[in-house]
Amino acid sequence: MNPFLQAFDTPFDTVPFTRIQPEHFMPALQTAIAEVKATLQQLKARSPQGFEAFEVLEACDSRVQLISSVLFNLNASETSDALQAIAREASPLLSEYANDILLDEALFALIEKAYQQTAEATLSPEQQTLRQKTYKSFVRNGARLNEADKTRLRELDKSLSQLSLQFGEHVLAETNGYQLIIENEADLAGIPESIKEAAAEAAQQAGHEGAWLFGLQYPSYVPFMTYCQNRELREQLFRAFGAKGFQGNEFDNQEIVRQISALRHERAQLLGYASHAHFVLEERMAKDPQTVQAFLEELLEAATPAAKREIEELGTYAKQLDGIEHLERWDIAYYSEKLKKEKFTIDDETLKPYFRLENVIEGVFEVAKKLYGLHFIPRTDIELYHPEVQAYEVQNAQGQHIAVFYADFFPRAGKRSGAWMTSFRGQKRIQGQEQRPHISIVCNFTKPTASTPSLLTFNEVTTLFHEFGHALHGLLADTTYESLSGTSVYWDFVELPSQIMENWAYHQETLDLFAKHYQTGETIPAAMVQKIKDSANFMAGYQTLRQVGFALLDMAWHTQAAADNTNLTAFEDAAMQATQLLPAVEGTNMSTSFSHIFQGGYAAGYYSYKWAEVLDADAFELFLERGIFDPQTAQAFQEHILSKGGSEHPMALYQRFRGQAPDPKALLRRAGLLKA
Repeated sequence: MNPFLQAFDTPFDTVPFTRIQPEHFMPALQTAIAEVKATLQQLKARSPQGFEAFEVLEACDSRVQLISSVLFNLNASETSDALQAIAREASPLLSEYANDILLDEALFALIEKAYQQTAEATLSPEQQTLRQKTYKSFVRNGARLNEADKTRLRELDKSLSQLSLQFGEHVLAETNGYQLIIENEADLAGIPESIKEAAAEAAQQAGHEGAWLFGLQYPSYVPFMTYCQNRELREQLFRAFGAKGFQGNEFDNQEIVRQISALRHERAQLLGYASHAHFVLEERMAKDPQTVQAFLEELLEAATPAAKREIEELGTYAKQLDGIEHLERWDIAYYSEKLKKEKFTIDDETLKPYFRLENVIEGVFEVAKKLYGLHFIPRTDIELYHPEVQAYEVQNAQGQHIAVFYADFFPRAGKRSGAWMTSFRGQKRIQGQEQRPHISIVCNFTKPTASTPSLLTFNEVTTLFHEFGHALHGLLADTTYESLSGTSVYWDFVELPSQIMENWAYHQETLDLFAKHYQTGETIPAAMVQKIKDSANFMAGYQTLRQVGFALLDMAWHTQAAADNTNLTAFEDAAMQATQLLPAVEGTNMSTSFSHIFQGGYAAGYYSYKWAEVLDADAFELFLERGIFDPQTAQAFQEHILSKGGSEHPMALYQRFRGQAPDPKALLRRAGLLKA
């Protein structure tokens, strides 16, 4: 039997991963799509009056959503050749399915009539949002096009879905395919013993007994670039990292990037928009590319003087220390870590013993308990898609079931790099019955070795808090409609719950909950916490400029169409010129592995990280005024932000929480970039 086509009969209806085989996905999807189409045929035949049409359309494809979420979540976190092949087959099918709905003339006529008949005054705010969002999704995605243009739109969407998958497969293959094998231990000077031990274990597993292996996964790449004294080896690994998808081989992404950009632009123009960015930003807080550009330029103006000072200071330091005449990009992590230690007498290796992964997990759970009354209870009866994954039941302060939470922390060959939150099932209410969510966070942290547990860098600690903030947005969802639930919000609002959570990691009151030395049990000293705070804005100008550069590159790809002969190096140089303080590195390219915008959902939206930082800096100022664990402030944040999802416009929700519009200077204040 196909598990997707029967009741799961599992705790909390969790996905029965051990029963699901690759061959189950396509038949289940085809059956589920047929069910949706039958439901919509009945809807058109009945032609109901008013709001009912919106609710039927909202509810009818829950099985399709479930199957596709399981497929694509597994394809990201535990893929295989078989799963990748199915994703390639399913992606155009799902694209065609969406178009079959949005381009159906009779269905659109029904929705348009219902839209006109339904008075907003008779609806709740959430119903108003569903009505508006549903109608606009038809209009924005081609419902009014002629037949020839609809046919072309289908072709574009099918191609884009396939190209996006292919892009991601290439990046994963390039990431997994590179190995830096080091046989002379002298070449590892500067690298901490724990990192060397992990590299030795990796080499042994790869058949290189007695050597050390470093790769392009972040837990391997970042420490090497941060600590390895051998400048030539740093350069070698840096060039390999920057060349992903840019090597003219079978995994080259240059043509794919050009095609995605060109097809997105053509799609936008077909729908009546000047560019893909115009299309996307219409449904964002920023509203248009001009607003984004002005926002980025304001950050550029504030950060550039500080960034130039920082790079100049780093260059002088590198010259004094090692006689480096010209600072290169593979020098930044190495010398900035050394300079930070010299300035603040603190570095990752000093901090890591206090951040054992298991303790940090318990700490973030304790923060959620103190803020929102949540309890995370380990469950061994919930099926997992990999033995390293952990599953928890989440209960509220009254002991009621809230959600299921999965945590997946370590890199492996079948998992893409980076960190993200996702869901296997969203929250909704159906005829008085509530469906609670199943939420997952996926990270790539340093694995434990034979002698050392998984010890996190402080950056990994903030990453865990960040993704857990996204998770809280999903776990505490409390809406009627799944499409408006949890993280289903404007893309430049979605990072607020995640980025605000990072703030707690900088406070003694939080760190005292979990930051204990893994060998001695000693709580992290107050002096060390103060150093974390003091060093928080170290290289802030440079880091801001770097993020602005990525956002400018994203906007460049999506405010115009790439030509067949677009030179990616020249394109990037032009787009990011104002943010580049170091020489370009020949043979490297950002775009060909920029998964956020060519595989993920951040196309014309990478600016969202900085945009949401304004919101989180402003929002956290309220917690600072009242106490970071103030129950009333936490309750207000849950009630007005976390639980509401996309049920109302984000600015209305934010102002209800904060009592005022966000102060755009809050981010610059926190980063120390505000001019005196």
